[in-house]
Amino acid sequence: MTDPISHSDGPIAHIDGKAGARRHFRYFDYMMAAFVAILLLSNLIGASKLATLDGYTFGAGILFFPLSYVLGDVLTEVYGYANARRCVWMGFGAMVFMAFMSWAVVAMPPADGWNGQAAYESVFGSTWRIVAASVLAFWAGEFVNSFVLAKMKILTGGKHLWTRTIGSTFFGQAVDSAIFYPIAFLGVWSNEQVLTVLVTNWALKVLWEVVLTPVTYVVVGFFKTREGVDVYDTGTDFSPFAKAESV
Repeated sequence: MTDPISHSDGPIAHIDGKAGARRHFRYFDYMMAAFVAILLLSNLIGASKLATLDGYTFGAGILFFPLSYVLGDVLTEVYGYANARRCVWMGFGAMVFMAFMSWAVVAMPPADGWNGQAAYESVFGSTWRIVAASVLAFWAGEFVNSFVLAKMKILTGGKHLWTRTIGSTFFGQAVDSAIFYPIAFLGVWSNEQVLTVLVTNWALKVLWEVVLTPVTYVVVGFFKTREGVDVYDTGTDFSPFAKAESV
């Protein structure tokens, strides 16, 4: 595959991470909104249902949650690590609020004559372990994903986009799965079940990234061309807690 930057129909300026963090982008807010929306919906709706296809049972959310990693790749590749870091914190805050709101609404006494409490609890009444596991796994996994992609972009000189999108997902999803499944299910499932589901879901998420690579190329090429920049994270502070640059 050829890097999408070579197909741009307009000049694209190479800028460093600090300049990218301070720059105002036309489409960044839309990308951040899409990232947070997919993250919340895949956790809220998809995580509540088990599905079976061809004899394999899985959480339905796995079909859509990897899209947040694809968007995370696009955000880092196009806008740089500092801007992607803002999106991760926005997603983290949104997930924490979603968990709090779900807990508060489920805990409220149902009105007389309303018979939906049991169904409501089955969908929105996740245990504290699953909530904590989900939030922590997302936070750590997304930062690893973004860090690896940004570093690989510098090492590859911006070439071979597929190596860094797949490579970053390989490591980011490994961290995500290694945190989520033990925290959520150790002691509930057998150790063998936890390990099996951990490895299987990690592999499926990486496979999704591979399958969606052509889409990632198109999206990255589109936004680089429209924004007119290509951000390289030279001189970037990669700490998740670094002070945000103004944009």
